[in-house]
Amino acid sequence: MSEKQQNNTTLDKQQIKQKVDELLNNYLEMDLLRFTTAGSVDDGKSTLIGRLLYDSKAIFQDQLEAVQRASQRRGEDNINLALITDGLKAEREQGITIDVAYRYFHTPKRKFIIADTPGHVQYTRNMVTGASTANLAIILIDARNGVLEQTKRHSFIASLLQIKHIVVTVNKMDLVNWSQEVFEKIKQDYLTNVAPKLDVKDIRFIPISALHGDNVVQPSQNMPWYEGPTLLHLLETINISKDINLQDPRFPVQYVIRPQNDQWHDYRGYAGRIASGIFHVGDEIMVLPSGLTSKITSIHFGDRQLNYAFAPQSIAMTIADDIDISRGDMIVRTDNLPQQSQQIEMKICWFNQNPLKLRGRYILRHTTTEMLAMVTDVQYKLDINTLEEDYQDKDVRMNDIAKITVRTAKPLFYDPYKINRQTGAVILIDESTNETVAAGMIE
Repeated sequence: MSEKQQNNTTLDKQQIKQKVDELLNNYLEMDLLRFTTAGSVDDGKSTLIGRLLYDSKAIFQDQLEAVQRASQRRGEDNINLALITDGLKAEREQGITIDVAYRYFHTPKRKFIIADTPGHVQYTRNMVTGASTANLAIILIDARNGVLEQTKRHSFIASLLQIKHIVVTVNKMDLVNWSQEVFEKIKQDYLTNVAPKLDVKDIRFIPISALHGDNVVQPSQNMPWYEGPTLLHLLETINISKDINLQDPRFPVQYVIRPQNDQWHDYRGYAGRIASGIFHVGDEIMVLPSGLTSKITSIHFGDRQLNYAFAPQSIAMTIADDIDISRGDMIVRTDNLPQQSQQIEMKICWFNQNPLKLRGRYILRHTTTEMLAMVTDVQYKLDINTLEEDYQDKDVRMNDIAKITVRTAKPLFYDPYKINRQTGAVILIDESTNETVAAGMIE
């Protein structure tokens, strides 16, 4: 190879590396949207996600070939897109979703994490798990059946978990002859009988056919009367920046960084992910639970030094004073303090096969800290189909939603879940088995 060819090859490699680095940086800086899907059995949740991935070219060739082979073994003429997400053997055999299936994909505009959650009432805990971190919920309704009890239940759980955006997708429009009248009737039924009971301000409606792809990624030629966005366009453009709490600065400490080398001989940084709010260099801060105060002297984000940082960035900060800070402590601004109590009221979804024990001892985990807690009262159980509060039945079992009171061994610093999903969420862990038995939302 001549010297000129070698120089060209080196230049090509540099250009390729530069292009790869540019693409990687663009990807890392993309906005991330987490969304969950829910609906009654056979409403087409898995098919919708399969269609979304298939039409947006987010499926690898080997995955597509595997699904094609599985479809052929089942004797189906066309590719069964539901098999892309229904990964468990029992799911494929029964044609239902049992476990939460997470899928990751991206478009040029945004990154996505999808949680395909079950529709059966006996898998309520799975839906709660999948929806707990979602920005948006897609509620599917079969156009032939309209609004059902499960529609109300799934919508209420989304509202309970403070999901700010609900997209009601009326699926299988091809089976009702693409009827605008059917769509409008379902929309009005939902707005009249479901929406008023929800703590959600942003509710959208889209008529689709997941099987044929109408209004999923591409606009439907069969429903010219619908002038709104496709599902993917809505997912790419919906504004979620206001969903993050930037008012209440909360920084749970995960790790203390002490390099102890010549370059960083005296460095002591406190690392973690900002749960909410904004922190600036120079801010007066308080460390909880000690109550000691100091001032932020630097903020590091990777190899960059910042003047300020905000949720949900992962950072390391240094402070002016030598204070004993470790994992489980929380750094807050002195002018904005969280609530403090040892008597905590919360709504919970019970996950475990063993029922809740009144006066039972559990480990309560909150942000990066944990403490012993005792359940002192079951105030009521919630009928998630009728949304009625039952004050007589105090027997809390798997998939039940209830309001309880717990007494913690030490003060808990928190914000109500409605205001701050990060510092208002807890999980309860069985002290003897280390199993997660419940997820809680502090009121």
